[in-house]
Amino acid sequence: MSTAVKPAAVEVGIFVPQVAMDRNTLLARAELVERSGFQSLWLYDHLYSPGQPDRDSFEAWTTATYLLARTGRLRVGHLVLDNNLRHPALLAKMASTLDVLSEGRVEIGIGSGSVGEEHDRIGLEWGTAPVRGRRLEEALEILTRMLEGPVTTYSGTHYRVHDLPNLPGPVQRPRPPIHVGGIGARFTLPLVARFADGWNVPTYGLANWRESRRRLDEACVAIGRDPSTIGTSVQAVVAIAGDDRALASVRAEATRRYGAVGWGLEAGGLVGTPPMIVDRILELVGSGVSRFVLLPHDRDDRSLGLLADTVLPELP
Repeated sequence: MSTAVKPAAVEVGIFVPQVAMDRNTLLARAELVERSGFQSLWLYDHLYSPGQPDRDSFEAWTTATYLLARTGRLRVGHLVLDNNLRHPALLAKMASTLDVLSEGRVEIGIGSGSVGEEHDRIGLEWGTAPVRGRRLEEALEILTRMLEGPVTTYSGTHYRVHDLPNLPGPVQRPRPPIHVGGIGARFTLPLVARFADGWNVPTYGLANWRESRRRLDEACVAIGRDPSTIGTSVQAVVAIAGDDRALASVRAEATRRYGAVGWGLEAGGLVGTPPMIVDRILELVGSGVSRFVLLPHDRDDRSLGLLADTVLPELP
């Protein structure tokens, strides 16, 4: 059992990238996540798995709808929706509708897009980081207004809506939680400060996430927002070993699958026995993290079982 001091309550979700899965496997995974006591399940948003175009890959929003219809408590979201794939007015309507139909279990994670090649294949404009940032800014304006009010008018460079109704509105008030992912100090963090309920640190940002959080707090202060009103979540690979004897092989498998720098395994991954992982989570919670979205290093149900049986009970 961990000897660390338990701080404020935390939430733990599971990241389930919907690649190389059939319908039954995906549903079984979601049901296990719910049954095991995790609060949420998170999907990715790509038309094909980046770097794996030959693998089966389910569309993100359709998958979320299916899983919410087949579960009863689990919250479902995306880390993160690619803003460029859907007009924000359509996205707002989709989110409102699904929030009503799921009785308030929708989480909205959104970003400016991350894979230029995917956009080239679709024929969608990619653009520079500043362009994508401004596009996301306008999308968040429309999205938040439509989720919070019955009629929206907005005119920007990239998007325009006029007297657009959105009824019924979402069940969650003032709106379903919006999470903006990314660590860019110039474009992303100011948008988090203006619009988001939660800031998600992606795996590639784990190395310097505290510095990014400091910059986010500064962006909040600059616009008069209390930084404490924005929660911090981290998306991290977790490799759990049942005991010290299994640790070396688990670490080796995690490194083989997720050893690239972008996965953040060395910078902030959770690798170890249950007490080691509990201590690491509580350390991060003490630094201001309120939610963990964990990507198990394998698709073995035993990993989820170990997390549920030995880690979740030790968390506040």
